[in-house]
Amino acid sequence: MTVRVDKWLWSVRAFKTRTAAGAACTSGKVTVNDEPAKPATKVSVGDLVEARKGDRRLVYRVVELIEKRVGAARAAECYEDLSPPGPKKSDPVLTPPGGARARGMGRPTKRERRQIDRLRGRP
Repeated sequence: MTVRVDKWLWSVRAFKTRTAAGAACTSGKVTVNDEPAKPATKVSVGDLVEARKGDRRLVYRVVELIEKRVGAARAAECYEDLSPPGPKKSDPVLTPPGGARARGMGRPTKRERRQIDRLRGRP
C-alpha cells in the first residue's frame, strides 16, 4: 500500500494543512529517499521523507501509512523522527535586541521606545 506524500505529511502533523504540505512539495522543499517529491509522489513503509519548514529540517522514516489526520500521540507512532535538533531558546539569535523587558513592567514609555529605536539604529 502507498499514500501520497502531501497527504502523509499532513496526516502526521508535519504541516498544518494539506495545502501547505502540497505547496512545500511543489516548491522543492520535500524529498523522498533523496529524490525531489511532487505532491502525488507515493510513500511506503521504510521510506525516508525530508522536509524543510521555515528554518527547521524535518527528517522522518515512515513506520506506518495513514491517510486521515489523527491525534498528535497517534501521529507520532507513524514515523521515526530523525530530525536534527533545532535551535535552543537560550540562543542569542532568538533574544530580542536590547534584551527582554522584566515581567510586570508593562508597555515601554515614549522615552523608552525612543531609546529602543536608537539601539536598533532607527532615526
